[in-house]
Amino acid sequence: MPARILVLGGSFAGLTAALSVKSRLGADADVTVVSAADRFVFNPSLIWLPFGRRGRTDITFPIAPTLERHGVRFVHGTAASVDPDEHRVETSEGDFDYDYLVIATGYRNDLDVVPGMRETPTITTLAAAERTADAWRRFLDDPGDVIIGATQGASCFGAAYEFLFNTSYQLRRAGLHGKVKLTYVTAEPYAGHFGIDGMPGAKTLMRMFARKEGITVRTGQAMREIRPDALVLTDDRELPYKFAMVVPPFRGQDFLARTPGLVDAGGYVPVRPTYQTHHWDDVYAVGIAAAVPVPWTTAIPTGIPKTGFPTEQQAHVAAKNIADQVHGTEPATRKEFARIPALCIMDAGNNGVAMFADHMLPPRNAAVMIPGPQNHLAKVAFEKYSLAKMRAGRVRLP
Repeated sequence: MPARILVLGGSFAGLTAALSVKSRLGADADVTVVSAADRFVFNPSLIWLPFGRRGRTDITFPIAPTLERHGVRFVHGTAASVDPDEHRVETSEGDFDYDYLVIATGYRNDLDVVPGMRETPTITTLAAAERTADAWRRFLDDPGDVIIGATQGASCFGAAYEFLFNTSYQLRRAGLHGKVKLTYVTAEPYAGHFGIDGMPGAKTLMRMFARKEGITVRTGQAMREIRPDALVLTDDRELPYKFAMVVPPFRGQDFLARTPGLVDAGGYVPVRPTYQTHHWDDVYAVGIAAAVPVPWTTAIPTGIPKTGFPTEQQAHVAAKNIADQVHGTEPATRKEFARIPALCIMDAGNNGVAMFADHMLPPRNAAVMIPGPQNHLAKVAFEKYSLAKMRAGRVRLP
């Protein structure tokens, strides 16, 4: 009888895990994906959506056809609880029993981190980015100072920087560059920390980019309140604005916390280097849903980014290990998050920076940052390739 493999989540981690394990096990696996969203969203492109450079249909596709072509069942539903001892998950579409469970439920925005965050534009979800597009259009009708920020506890600093430099590019196109003040406010201890303790040359390069674009950078900042017309810092300074975009922290999904011993204080699932949970050998967690220990402390709390390449790597590790277990052997593949290579292209409107390192977190043996306008083209090419790969379900391609 085929092994019943249940995957919760249909984004990068969920699709990769489901399709990877199905391709490894074939008829030996009955794979089901349960996802609250029925469309895949290429989140890296949300930085462009508020400026009209992308629309919903450009960066999304329906999940079901992709999965079904590869023999994976798709259920559009919301998970409500996990019972690892009974091997059962309760969802809005009924209960599902499993032999192996992969938790790939991603994140939810912590909109209560700062009063006013709920009303403030952000770009961390498709719906939020579309609302931010409305706010940007209103801004162009009545321009003024601009603030781009990342709150205390935030981890998605790459998106914040990309949106910052794209904002500068769009201000130039609108004839507003130099006429309005553009400020970046971040919890990072220095510009270019990125939530990964920086990379060689990152601090200098980000300082150079900011100076070139006339951007005021305020690092090591915590926010007290976001009012409709001003950002208030914890030292009582007020920064007025006409348009603001702020990246909040992420948290794990609430329903996971109903299972004793499954998640940490942030709602994330602690895992071993095999991506098995600590208490259950047949329960895995990958992507943002998996907890990553922060090996340092900063004066203002910062998180670690877990999106993109690391997410896919974790999903492949989990798929290999589930295949081992189905074949009757111990999980043999181990890859600690910190040792996953760092591969990132940061877009800056008509410029950008490519970042490569042998490890996500220090210590690193090799790391390089390559600035230049070619990186904008590389980012667009990466978008097209990734969307085509995911839509086709060819997740084992590079």
